[in-house]
Amino acid sequence: MLEASKEFNIPEVQLVRALHDAPSILDRFSYGKEKFLAFYKLAFLKHLQKDNIVYHGLAGHLLLKGVSHVLKVRIIADMEERVKLEMQREKISEKEAYRLLKNDDEERIKWSQYVHGVDTNDPSLYDLMLKVRKMTVDDAVDIICFTVGLEDFRTTKESTESIANLLLAAQVKVAILDYAPDAEVFADNGIVRIKASAPVYREEEFVATLKQAAKEIPGVNEVATYVIPVLPFGV
Repeated sequence: MLEASKEFNIPEVQLVRALHDAPSILDRFSYGKEKFLAFYKLAFLKHLQKDNIVYHGLAGHLLLKGVSHVLKVRIIADMEERVKLEMQREKISEKEAYRLLKNDDEERIKWSQYVHGVDTNDPSLYDLMLKVRKMTVDDAVDIICFTVGLEDFRTTKESTESIANLLLAAQVKVAILDYAPDAEVFADNGIVRIKASAPVYREEEFVATLKQAAKEIPGVNEVATYVIPVLPFGV
């Protein structure tokens, strides 16, 4: 979050607030959502390159499609226990603690829907869902550690390449952000594909600019572009 906020030129505290206020902060900027997500994804993937990482957050797992060695876990805490902890931490009443937690949960769902277009309550987004009530924290840890050790979640050459491809695509996305903030970028072993829209009268110049910016990224061997021509207003 801190790395993304520096690149995005917004104080980190505002970005944290944006997580609670959903789109209100990012919508103040032209292509705010796309730009923030591009910087965040790049910083996120740089860390995940190291492997053996535990990430705890709102929706980072949604940025890792196609990576087989990632174990996606959702832990659901008992609401009564959450309320007690919130009361102790914030020195507030039970009613106020419940209201704050309910509001936080709603805003997190709004954030994921706004940024990723998904509802984080969807169980298909996870490999494992654990409800901590009868089950202790230690039990949950044991289950997670056992599961991540299964053959299905072992790091392989192919899954490592998947991370590398996502990272390369993220690097290119940031490199062309000023020219095509809404572009889609895909990478496959050094071959980068860019899909973007551009005014029909400057398509050739636009493609040349994108290719030049992309080729400056180490690891990019070839760039293919698919441009959707946009007619001038009124034509």
